[in-house]
Amino acid sequence: MILKRLHENILSWKKHKNHIFASAYGIEKNEPLISTYIQNKIRRRHQHMKLFISILFLLFALYSPSIHAQIKIYKGSSNFSGDVICNLNKDKIYKKNSSFSGDVICNIQGNKIYRNNSTFSGDIIYQVIDGKVYQGNSSFSGDILMRISEGKIYKENSSFSGDMIANIQDGKVYKEHSSFSGDVLFTIHGEVTLEEFVAIWYTTKYIY
Repeated sequence: MILKRLHENILSWKKHKNHIFASAYGIEKNEPLISTYIQNKIRRRHQHMKLFISILFLLFALYSPSIHAQIKIYKGSSNFSGDVICNLNKDKIYKKNSSFSGDVICNIQGNKIYRNNSTFSGDIIYQVIDGKVYQGNSSFSGDILMRISEGKIYKENSSFSGDMIANIQDGKVYKEHSSFSGDVLFTIHGEVTLEEFVAIWYTTKYIY
């Protein structure tokens, strides 16, 4: 009898304590505390999962291969894989379709184009300043190899139409003043910076 009464007192105290807890946290008297606790826990886990998925999506977007996709350069106006001259990937020009470090023809660092994987000043092929392409690490007017302006490439520092080497239209580089498909020197499948274009020009003209 005593044990039974003691057990009832304990149950009564637990019930009373739960009501106090419920009142303190704004929970209705008849609402199961355990159920509320589980729901809150599930809600928090769901929020954490959403945050985790958002972070994963952001990381994927930042490091997706499409962000750093190869830009391929083709002979003439071709788009066949067998006609790929070189490809640009992460500031480096590779032979044909390659992505091996041993096949790097040149690399772009700022406004300078270096041989292979080098970053030494003695290995600078060109320096690009204000659309003018200088030989090596020079900035002297006598060392200007060509000038690029408004999609046109001129000899040395010239701006005369008679000195036009090539012109660029919609990713295609044409000989001199031409716009005929037969006069396409090479085609760039993608957008490139001026320095990247100069590296591609070097590769197509002096390597292949």
